[in-house]
Amino acid sequence: MKISQRVAGVEYAIRDIALEARKLQKQGKQITYLNIGDPLQHGFQPPENVKEALMKAVRDGQNYYAVSEGLPELREEIAKKERKKGLEVSEDDILVTNGVSEGLEMITASIVESGDEVLIPGPYYPPYASYVKLFGGKPIEFAVDLHNSTPDLDDIRRKISSKTVAICLISPNNPTGAVFSEKSLKDLIDIANEHNLYIICDEIYDQIVFDENFVGIGKVSGDSPVILLNGFSKVHLMSGWRAGYIAFNQSKKLESLRENVPKLARVRIATNLPVQYAALESLKGPQNYIQKFVLDLKKRRDYTIKRFNAMKNLSCSNPKGAFYAFPKIENNKYSSDKEFVLSLLKSKGVLTVHGSGFGTQYGSGHFRMVFLPEIPVLEQALDKIEEFVG
Repeated sequence: MKISQRVAGVEYAIRDIALEARKLQKQGKQITYLNIGDPLQHGFQPPENVKEALMKAVRDGQNYYAVSEGLPELREEIAKKERKKGLEVSEDDILVTNGVSEGLEMITASIVESGDEVLIPGPYYPPYASYVKLFGGKPIEFAVDLHNSTPDLDDIRRKISSKTVAICLISPNNPTGAVFSEKSLKDLIDIANEHNLYIICDEIYDQIVFDENFVGIGKVSGDSPVILLNGFSKVHLMSGWRAGYIAFNQSKKLESLRENVPKLARVRIATNLPVQYAALESLKGPQNYIQKFVLDLKKRRDYTIKRFNAMKNLSCSNPKGAFYAFPKIENNKYSSDKEFVLSLLKSKGVLTVHGSGFGTQYGSGHFRMVFLPEIPVLEQALDKIEEFVG
């Protein structure tokens, strides 16, 4: 029977590629999964106080439909966090979502009409393009220098048209680990203001930075129309619990969105109430586990990048945040980066993600690998990759 073209065109390379790995696994092949950015699949766990908050909420009967916009106490705590980063928001400007992806879907549904264009940094996290396409729009990639994390402002200006409605920023970036500087953020804000564009900023990795301080969009946004997306999956180690949020700053240009996006929240009823209590505890409780998490990741990043840059036929820029390496394939032995990734999987049992899955314009010729596992696991995987490319 017929299905809509909207759904037929949806892709998510990070999980789609895993189908091939599972086929091989069923045939008895050992697979090292380095495709998904989930810390909890590599030994990290939520703090005990956060687990206890979840279980306590269940035991205490907090198992009913929550307020559609989210638990008021949680929204207030989120607002406090974002104000510390410079974003002027109150509890009423926060909408709790089932992860950042649902927030992105709601925002895209609310601003994209058929034929509209949305600028996204290339390479990009796949749902940004998928949701724009789903609602009839066209994602337009703009260039970001992988070595110094600087957006190409001239490229952005060339690509803005009468159909452009928004510019997306993802900092730290998935898949490259690029972190935008205060100057770069200000430059992007200025361009968005010149052309009356929404600014959608994803800061899900905001506390996972290694070599410099993180600057949030709120520090430079002023009264520009900023829609912030953030959540608890990465920094707070709650990936499987699906908790995120949208934060609207005080710009008057966002009044219609503030009024209408909550309609989508009401249509989907609510987010998981016990998980919201856990998210609340993750913000109010001790934060020292985050520092240890980031220190562990930095050691793993340093080891991974050193290994990649010592290999033949590969080179890799140093990610400043998140937990992904994005090596460049320096030879033309393979017809595509996807063929490289599939050959690596079949030959060595190491699953990564083809760079073109993060946008063909700037992602092609690369692959993405998480450096979340402990160093002995990374060592074995990188030994296999070195054998493969050598």
